[in-house]
Amino acid sequence: MKRVKLLILLFIMLLVSSCVSMKQYTELSEKLNHRDMENQRLNKEVMELSTKNTELESEATVLKQKAEALAKENEDLKYKLSRSEMLLKNLEYEKDELVSQLSSIQSGSSSEIRKLLEELQSARSGLTNREDKLLAAEKELEDKQSRLLELEEILKQKEQAVKELKAKVTNALTGFHNNGLTVYEKNGKVYVSLDEQLLFKTGQWAVDPKGQKALEELAKVLAQNKDINVMVEGHTDDVPMKGSGAVKDNWDLSVMRATAVTKILTKNPQVNPKQITSAGRGEYLPVDANNTIEARQKNRRTEIILTPKLDELLKIIESN
Repeated sequence: MKRVKLLILLFIMLLVSSCVSMKQYTELSEKLNHRDMENQRLNKEVMELSTKNTELESEATVLKQKAEALAKENEDLKYKLSRSEMLLKNLEYEKDELVSQLSSIQSGSSSEIRKLLEELQSARSGLTNREDKLLAAEKELEDKQSRLLELEEILKQKEQAVKELKAKVTNALTGFHNNGLTVYEKNGKVYVSLDEQLLFKTGQWAVDPKGQKALEELAKVLAQNKDINVMVEGHTDDVPMKGSGAVKDNWDLSVMRATAVTKILTKNPQVNPKQITSAGRGEYLPVDANNTIEARQKNRRTEIILTPKLDELLKIIESN
């Protein structure tokens, strides 16, 4: 550009030196200015084009990278497509095989299928029967548990009734304790044990007045408690008795004594004879098996056994 300017200046100088006219000089000067401006414009366009070229080159690089990525992705897709086509062929082959097997089963094994269906139906029926039995067993178990709870409750009531009965008998016979009379609880029953000396003379079965008084007090308790069963048992020692009248041995004596006690108890009109049982046990249920005077004295006794009625308990047991 500097070289062009120099040439222009030289040209002007030549013109001036050659006496070029002012008009020509002016025209040349204007052309020179116009060319300078054109030159500046071109330089600016060159710079803009250079900048755009740089941008285009950058975009071209990015596009090249994208093209390479797309090419790789295209290769991957081609590979996947090839695999899919192979899998599809395999599936078509397996489908043909399954269709062939199904046709074979339908044509040649219909009887086996019917047999399998019948076995399946039989198994379902058996399962239904077992489920019904299981439900019935569960229901029975629930019923038994319910009855067991009811039984436990009745047993508790019975135990409480025995305790209350013992307390009533003990209070009624307070004046006779330590005088040949003992009240105790055993196996859910209340025992009133009366020694021979309180009730009878040796070898006799008529009740002494003192013994009658104790039995009358006990009868009052029985009259107020009609929901108990009464067992009157006569006991003797092991010394043989040889009688000649109605009482010939210890069996007879024990029976007569139990009966005599029962008759006194039932003199009270409020005592129901149906709730009393009399029994003679002879010498065969001793409380002391020793052959001593003291042991034989203990064994000569009358026991009145009081048991709360177990009607509700028996109903539950029978229902089981």
